[in-house]
Amino acid sequence: MRQRKIKNIDQKLATHTKYLVESPMENRGKWNRVFNNENPIYAEFGCGRGQFIIKKASLDPDSNYIGFESRGSIIIRALEKAIIADKNNTLFVNENVIDVNEYFDQGELAGIYLNFSDPWPKKGYAKRRLTHRRFLEGYKKALRPGGYIEFKTDNIDLFAFTLDECRESNLNIIEVTDDLHSTDLDARLVTTEYEDKFHLWGKKISYLKIQV
Repeated sequence: MRQRKIKNIDQKLATHTKYLVESPMENRGKWNRVFNNENPIYAEFGCGRGQFIIKKASLDPDSNYIGFESRGSIIIRALEKAIIADKNNTLFVNENVIDVNEYFDQGELAGIYLNFSDPWPKKGYAKRRLTHRRFLEGYKKALRPGGYIEFKTDNIDLFAFTLDECRESNLNIIEVTDDLHSTDLDARLVTTEYEDKFHLWGKKISYLKIQV
């Protein structure tokens, strides 16, 4: 779906400094100082309009959450939601993360969420997928021992690819299903905007939880 352009998006983003991090790489190894506490930190790469991460932060006030989204016209909606939610454990970054280790020090994250990532279906684009082994190796470094990755997708080819990449990266798969909403996992997992839409349409959602 083509996203509607928002007029003066840069100026509008500049008014959301409470929740939008301007120089995120400078916070590498210092995110707890940014949040002003020692609570666990979780990151969502490709947070979209922010429904998932804002609800996670609301349900878990003793943890910190950072949402990354490269499209300004999309993240502005997440920032608007953040203002309404008014939580001090949520921040957003308007950047496309190529190397997670430029943003997070070794063991700095407790968990990573990858929800409905771009499948990059063309074979030549495999390295762009957020579950390609080059990304997985970076996640492993950024996650603390016992940390985890949660992955959801409606794309069966991306799901199969992700399973293969996890095995090649020697990651411990602890939960897996190709029909999330038919399992008891459904009751305890927070949904995204896309997921709510797909579930309403009767589309199956694949889910994977990996521990390092």
